[in-house]
Amino acid sequence: MKIVFVASEVVPFAKTGGLADVCGTLPLALEKLGHEVSIIMPCFRGVPVKKIFNERAKVAIIGKNIKVYCLVNKSYFDRANLYGDPTGDYPDNLERFAFFAHETMKLLKDIGVPVDIIHCHDWQTGLIPVLLKENYGADPFFQGTRTVLTIHNLAYQGVFLKEEYAKLGVDEALFNDRQIEFYEKINLLKTGIVFSDYMTTVSPQYAKEIQTKENGCGLEGVIKMRKNKLAGILNGLDYDQWDPEADDFLKPGYSAQDWLAKKIHKARLQDVFKLAPVSDVPIFGFVGRLCYQKGLDLVESAIEGLMQRPIQMAFLGVGEDKYQKMLQKLSRKYPQKFSVLVKYDEDLSHLVYAGSDFFLMPSIYEPCGLTQMIALRYGTIPVASYVGGLVDTVIDLNSSKTRGNGVLMSSYSVSGLDESVDRALGVYSQKDKLNALIAHAMASRFTWEASAKHYVGCYEECLKSA
Repeated sequence: MKIVFVASEVVPFAKTGGLADVCGTLPLALEKLGHEVSIIMPCFRGVPVKKIFNERAKVAIIGKNIKVYCLVNKSYFDRANLYGDPTGDYPDNLERFAFFAHETMKLLKDIGVPVDIIHCHDWQTGLIPVLLKENYGADPFFQGTRTVLTIHNLAYQGVFLKEEYAKLGVDEALFNDRQIEFYEKINLLKTGIVFSDYMTTVSPQYAKEIQTKENGCGLEGVIKMRKNKLAGILNGLDYDQWDPEADDFLKPGYSAQDWLAKKIHKARLQDVFKLAPVSDVPIFGFVGRLCYQKGLDLVESAIEGLMQRPIQMAFLGVGEDKYQKMLQKLSRKYPQKFSVLVKYDEDLSHLVYAGSDFFLMPSIYEPCGLTQMIALRYGTIPVASYVGGLVDTVIDLNSSKTRGNGVLMSSYSVSGLDESVDRALGVYSQKDKLNALIAHAMASRFTWEASAKHYVGCYEECLKSA
């Protein structure tokens, strides 16, 4: 098959989150399965691509022969950030990504080779399925082309004022509650859901959750109407990049057969985060964006009780000012037991994964999550909420299944967090059980090859109607 990924961010060219990881690694797995893959993205400031394809785009190569086309427009894309600045989203984001969608369709014709699947990602590409059906529906070049939309995080929908509708470049008759309109506004994610030929999201559990009122973010009804064209496919992890035995950020490395070096990294972690240098107290680490989704309000509510337990906590990340200040305040209140470094640092993230004993993820929702997969790979036991991709990757140590690899919270509450931490402490005090748990964690595998095969099945389902 000929497959084109269209995304607003792709590693190693531009990244703000997991979307970029998926769009930079899944194409590699599809290429290994024998498919012809290319990628289209904006040419943001700093994107390391110099070769000119034509007046619309620059081009680079990843994998064996995956062409990455970067659409050029200095006015829209040559900015300090991808989507906004500290004051909020860029006010012309609808215009920027409408341009991106229209230029994508024109570029596909420039390339001149018809494609089977245009794989769209999140709201920034939500206009493409409607363009294909409405603006290019009679174009012979696209007669065999179908669209797949992947929802990475339903909370981000691309909602804009209806007064901007003309900027979309589509028939105004489409602004109705069955198609583009959403409570008298434009909703680009809804648009993609309605007009795409197939939908996926990033874990089986999340595919169920987004059909509920609690987690559907107002789009649950639209999604349920198309549930027969929805698949939850778990994201994979790049095990070459995340390998504690050959990690350039960790010296010495360690393996599933011998993880004693974790003690060395634990001591370094305590030193860097200014935690008390004690070896017999477990560290609960956290790496991620400091925001509402990650359950930091729950941490604050539970912290007094948690700090009475024999534990340490190390947080690494940046995010909303509210949570940065809250964690810094806790760090001052509980010196040597609680620490936060408000920054993103690749070196330190590897250190937190390797040096922590447990990895804390009390998320309110978590579409997939890669950090728990990384933690498992590094023998650091996840303590996580029973939501989204966490359910699909973390097997509770008390499960009837024989290969538990973590601790799942019984509820999103102070008591639920307390209980899960206590169960973690219980296994930490029993060396044999802890060793077995670490062994199971490090043996867990969530490969892109397996995920890619599921995506191919979705593509084939799409093409049945071609």
